[in-house]
Amino acid sequence: MGVEIERKFLVDHEKWHQLEKPAGVHYQQGYILNDNNRTVRVRITDTQGYITLKGSGTSHMSRAEYEYEIPLKDGRELLKEFTKNGTEKTRYRIPYDGFTWEVDEFLGDNKGLIVAEIELEDEHDEFEKPYWVTKEVTDDARYFNSNLAVHPFKDWD
Repeated sequence: MGVEIERKFLVDHEKWHQLEKPAGVHYQQGYILNDNNRTVRVRITDTQGYITLKGSGTSHMSRAEYEYEIPLKDGRELLKEFTKNGTEKTRYRIPYDGFTWEVDEFLGDNKGLIVAEIELEDEHDEFEKPYWVTKEVTDDARYFNSNLAVHPFKDWD
């Protein structure tokens, strides 16, 4: 079984914007299925499509995940014909202390939100946080991409 072990953190905007970083990748994504225990997501970049199935897990940190590349044309069609809600973001991959941090700068209705994620091999793996990473939000469901698609950041109090 595929398992994703991931922790999420907020990012200090000022420190992030001062950081020298590689070019980001633009993502559009939408949800074919989006409930409390499972999601089916379609995601596209400028060059590739993906379909991802996520299930429930032992915690917000660990859950079943299967991701497959699909043709970009199929991804565009699936987004258009089968999804209602989605998100848009630019993702940056930042190597730091032996790990790769994926930092998402959200666009559209989630503009202003920047979230850093680190994928681990084990829930108990130790790692050092970069200086631009702040509060952990792994257990805060508002920050799940699937929830941002239906309850965007712009609507939060």
